[in-house]
Amino acid sequence: MSELRSGNETLLHGPRVVLAEDSVLLREGIAALLEKHGCVIVGQASNPDELLLKVRSYEPDVAIIDVRMPPTHTDEGLRAAHEIQAHYPEVGVLVLSQYVEPTYAVELLAEDAAGVGYLLKDRVNDVVEFVSAVRRVADGGTAFDPRVVSELVGRRNREGVLDLLAARELEVLALMAEGRSNQAISNQLYMSARALERHVTSIFTKLRLPPDSEHNRRVLAVLAFLHD
Repeated sequence: MSELRSGNETLLHGPRVVLAEDSVLLREGIAALLEKHGCVIVGQASNPDELLLKVRSYEPDVAIIDVRMPPTHTDEGLRAAHEIQAHYPEVGVLVLSQYVEPTYAVELLAEDAAGVGYLLKDRVNDVVEFVSAVRRVADGGTAFDPRVVSELVGRRNREGVLDLLAARELEVLALMAEGRSNQAISNQLYMSARALERHVTSIFTKLRLPPDSEHNRRVLAVLAFLHD
């Protein structure tokens, strides 16, 4: 993150963003919101072809993509997100959807959960949380809408690997899947940092995720959770 000083003022420049949304009003509104909170909009697109061109040209930190875009308004945005993941793995992908579609979230995680997010569009109204999600995905973290995570929990295979986890550990892992930090999880579950760390360590142990310098155990645990 670069830093620019002007007099006594310090301005922090956030992630570079390409924004793909066919509704001009919504696109401009999201762009203005993000710029107000320090993000840098390097490109805007109204269809998948424009999106891929802007990603290729400007190499953003994150692409924010509407699931339904022209020409058919079905899953063009999702397919463009897959293409970005395949050809520009350093670019985070944050998909926005009007409806809860858990299968789309799972599709995004076909290879890796790093730098991936899936939010409902009404989440944009929670400005602080939305900007935080954009920054997390740009930094290689995750950001999944709580309603999508809840749906996935409800559909979880009872014979899956997550049956090894206690109820409290599942709560912790669900919040990790939303992309929340340890501090945020501690606050929400009203537990101490030390107690949370014990739960997180237990989760990693039960999911057989030993320390590994080449893999982020937190990301792998989220991947196991959303795929189960």
